[in-house]
Amino acid sequence: MNKLKLIIRSCNHSSKRIPGLWIILALCISLFGLRLSVQCAAAGQKTDITHESASADPSKQSGSDGGADQAGPKKITCLSIIWEDYQGKKLSYPSKLFVDSVMKEIYVTDSGHGRILVYTHDFYPLLCIDESDGIESPIGLAVDPEGYLFVAQSSGLKQKRARISVLSPSLKWKKDIFFEGVEGSDNFNPKNIAISKAGRLYVAGSNFCGVVVLNKDGTFSHLLSPVDSLGKGEEQKATICDVEIDSSGRIYLLSENMGRVYVYDDKENFLFKFGTKGGSSGKLSRPRGLAVDDLSKRIYLIDYMRHTANAYSEDGRFLFEFGGRGWGKGWFQYPCDIAVDTSGNVLIADTFNQRVQVLKIEEL
Repeated sequence: MNKLKLIIRSCNHSSKRIPGLWIILALCISLFGLRLSVQCAAAGQKTDITHESASADPSKQSGSDGGADQAGPKKITCLSIIWEDYQGKKLSYPSKLFVDSVMKEIYVTDSGHGRILVYTHDFYPLLCIDESDGIESPIGLAVDPEGYLFVAQSSGLKQKRARISVLSPSLKWKKDIFFEGVEGSDNFNPKNIAISKAGRLYVAGSNFCGVVVLNKDGTFSHLLSPVDSLGKGEEQKATICDVEIDSSGRIYLLSENMGRVYVYDDKENFLFKFGTKGGSSGKLSRPRGLAVDDLSKRIYLIDYMRHTANAYSEDGRFLFEFGGRGWGKGWFQYPCDIAVDTSGNVLIADTFNQRVQVLKIEEL
């Protein structure tokens, strides 16, 4: 069944990303009923979809940078919980999320099982990408405008070197990108990837200062390294744990150690920074994931140690936070990533609760 879904998905990638391929379109149409039956079979599996509303605490809506908006209370509704694949196998420490805005598919790095799971826009399990596809130790990932999948992988049993593996839209292994030309490349472990409209790869590494910028062909271009200080300490290059690029081309670099986000335009000109290190409401203790919602004009950060998510305006002003440590819907336990789907729903990699939560945020 996985192979059948792969063929259909490949056709869909081609028809959406490369117009004019009427032959492939005809094939997709002929197989449309078959794909529906596959999705219905997935929907018939045991899936726990729950609904619960919770209001954000208005007392938490104070600014971390002195000039934050006093946003009104929010209604946080858990629309769905993703916790298994299409065969009923449970997730194990899901750590990274990616939403393909063209195909409207949701990618989940299932770290405990060394695989990537793909879900439809309405949260049905669709595909599993694993060792048979050249994926054995996935971390972060991204999909380019042509449908190619780029997966950051740490060293594994078969391949001892950390790398970025590139898969075609039909999920066929194409090549591995190593980091020749990067100072300390032998110790560079890619963690997160963002791809610009021009096809450049921005790669954040574990405990690495700045991000590595690669050309479209995978060759090294340069480093993008913000310089900052923590409190009254001396200035230093900031280590970057996550990188995102929004629809306008803005580049966002997240530093877990600094508790701060650095924002650049599409030409890599520095614009501004925001975020304050700390353990109280509105501050950032150990932020590990970042997402930009182009619909609501918000920036979301997930905080691993505080078990919360912070929301900011597009100019970096703190708005509100939600979550907290717990096991119920709307509560998190050491979350590692956050994403926003094409409908504006917020997805949380609720890592130590072994699930991904899908939340809808509304004004009260």
